[in-house]
Amino acid sequence: MAKARSSFVCTACGARSPKWLGRCPDCGEWSSLQEEVERPTPPAGSPRSLGARPAEGAAPREAAVPLPQVDAAAAERVGTGIGEFDRCLGGGLVPGSLVLLGGEPGIGKSTLLLQVSEALARRGRPVLYVSGEESPAQVRLRAGRLGLTGEEVHVLGETDIDAVLVEARRLNPALLVVDSIQVMHDAQLQSAPGTVSQVRQGADRFLRLAKETGTAVILIGHVTKEGSLAGPRTLEHVVDTVLAFESEGGHVHRLVRALKNRFGPSGEVGVFEMKGDGLAEVPDASRLFLAERRTDTPGSVVFPSMEGTRPVLVEVQALVSATAYAQPKRMTLGVDSNRLSMLLAVLERRALQHVLDKDVFVNVAGGLRLRETASDLPVALAVVSALQGRPLPAEVAVFGEVGLSGEIRSVDRGPQRLREIRQLGFTRCFTACANVAPGEAPEGLEVIGVDDVAEAIQRLFGT
Repeated sequence: MAKARSSFVCTACGARSPKWLGRCPDCGEWSSLQEEVERPTPPAGSPRSLGARPAEGAAPREAAVPLPQVDAAAAERVGTGIGEFDRCLGGGLVPGSLVLLGGEPGIGKSTLLLQVSEALARRGRPVLYVSGEESPAQVRLRAGRLGLTGEEVHVLGETDIDAVLVEARRLNPALLVVDSIQVMHDAQLQSAPGTVSQVRQGADRFLRLAKETGTAVILIGHVTKEGSLAGPRTLEHVVDTVLAFESEGGHVHRLVRALKNRFGPSGEVGVFEMKGDGLAEVPDASRLFLAERRTDTPGSVVFPSMEGTRPVLVEVQALVSATAYAQPKRMTLGVDSNRLSMLLAVLERRALQHVLDKDVFVNVAGGLRLRETASDLPVALAVVSALQGRPLPAEVAVFGEVGLSGEIRSVDRGPQRLREIRQLGFTRCFTACANVAPGEAPEGLEVIGVDDVAEAIQRLFGT
C-alpha cells in the first residue's frame, strides 16, 4: 500500500513546497507554510483509479445547449427581507450560490446571519444553521437576546462535513449557514480543522451541494491579523460571492462590502448599526455620517463618496499644527497615507501652501474608508482650511481628483453624486470643469467647475 506523503502549503497563496521554508517562495509571506498530508495515489488498475478518469468518448451529464435556450428561471433571486444585505448580494440570494462572509472576531457575523436566517424563514423558507463553534443552546440564547423566534430556523451543532451534508440533503433548506468553515472537518483528510487542505476541501464539498440541490450556502470565514480572509486565496476563487464585514476604530457602524460577486456588481456596501437587539439597517447612510458635523469648524469638508452604486456623503476632517519633531507627523484614518503625502507636496509646490513642515492629521468621520481618487480635492481643501483656520461654507460639498501638476480631473458617477448632494440640502458643489455638464445639475444646486487646486483655494478662501 502506498505511503502517505506530506508537503507544505502556503496559507496565503496556496503554493506547495516539498519542505518547510520560513518564507513562501511564490508570494513572499513569512511563516505561512503549513504541513499537509497528501492522499496516497491509488495503484494503477484499481477500481478507484479507473473510475477517476472517464472513458474516452463518454458523454457529459448534460448536453450542451445554445445560450438563449438556457433556463434562467432557476437563478431568480430570493430576497432575505434585510434590504442592506440584499444590496450587497446584488438584489438577494441566488439559489445554488456559495457566499463567503469574513470579518474580525466579535464584529457581528453570526448575529447578522442569524437575523438573515430569521427573516428568510418568516417567508416560509426553511433554513439550516450549522454552528460548529457554539452549541445550539448558545445560539438559542443569542436568538432570545435579539428577539427572534426562529420557527423555521433549524440549528445543528456539528463539525463533521459528512454529517452536515446528510442533514442538508434531508432537510433541503433554502439557505445553509456554516459557522464557520475553519472548524469544519473532513474525515477523509488526516490534517486538523482549519488547515489549508481542510478549508479548501470543505469549500469544494459545500459548492457541490449548492450546485446540485439549489441551496444557497453562506460560509463564515475568519480573518488573519492583517485583516485578510484566512486560508489560501484559492478559497476566494471557489466561492461565487465574497463579503467583508468591516468596522473602523470601534464605531457602532458596520459595513458589509462585496469584494467579489458573480451575480451582481462588486463594491456594493450595506450599512448597519450595532444596537442592543442586533444589527439595524441604515438605509440613509449620508444623514448618519453627517449627523454630528459641526459647520463652523475649520478643516471639515463634505465629500460624496461612491460606495458601490450608491453615493454616501461623508465628512473629511483635517488638523494641521506646528511640529515638535525633526520629522513632521502624518497620520490618517480612512484615507491612504501615501495619497496624503502626494497631496501635501502638490499644495506646497503648486498652490504655495506651506504644509510640509507641519504635522498633518486626516480623518474620515464615521469610520468609512475612502478608496477612490475623487476624495483628493476634499482632502486637500480640508488641509488648507485647517492650515488657515477658516471653515468652508456650510452649504458646500466637494469632489474631484488632483493630479501632480495641480489640475483637477473629472471622476465617474458625477450626476449621482450631485443628486445626493442636493437631496441633503447642499446648494453649492466644487468639482472638475469636465464634471460640469449642461442640464445634469439638479435644480437648486450650483455646480462650480475649477481647473486646478490653486483656483479652488482662491474661490473658497480668497488666497
